[in-house]
Amino acid sequence: MIERPLKGEGFMLCQKCQKRVANIQFTQIINNNKHVLYLCENCAKEEGKLKIGPPFSINDFFSGIMGVPYLSSVSPHSQEVICNTCKMSYDDFKKTGKIGCADCYKTYGEKLMPLLKRLHGNVQYNGKIPEKIYSRVKASREIRKLKEQLNVCIKNEEYEKAAQIRDKIKEMEAEEI
Repeated sequence: MIERPLKGEGFMLCQKCQKRVANIQFTQIINNNKHVLYLCENCAKEEGKLKIGPPFSINDFFSGIMGVPYLSSVSPHSQEVICNTCKMSYDDFKKTGKIGCADCYKTYGEKLMPLLKRLHGNVQYNGKIPEKIYSRVKASREIRKLKEQLNVCIKNEEYEKAAQIRDKIKEMEAEEI
């Protein structure tokens, strides 16, 4: 039977040594039976249930989310890149998961872009759009994309396709007015 702290005491003694405060709880479920063990740090170390190692790194975090050792794919022998503004290295980012300043994106942005794309689905923030103007903004973006396609078609001398795109742009611009 597990003893709970008595009201007002606020702590429980270690179930092994009965001398120190139990600050670690181990819970095991065996054959649908829950077993809870309260130990002090020393007894937990002796039992081999407490492993104190290096702190949790951002690399471990991303590996867990994505299921692959993502950031560790950078060669350890590659020359370390350091931001000229804040003097933060890419290795510092890997350890903390935080960017030092806006110039860090320019300094080691090539390494960050695949990570940002994988986490957020995009590397460009488009912001939120109020519902009242959403349809106008959406149409404007569509027209911009069509104009880019039109330029590509003209470059590739695909004039029939370019004419269709041009007509679609004129139609959309007329609706916008």
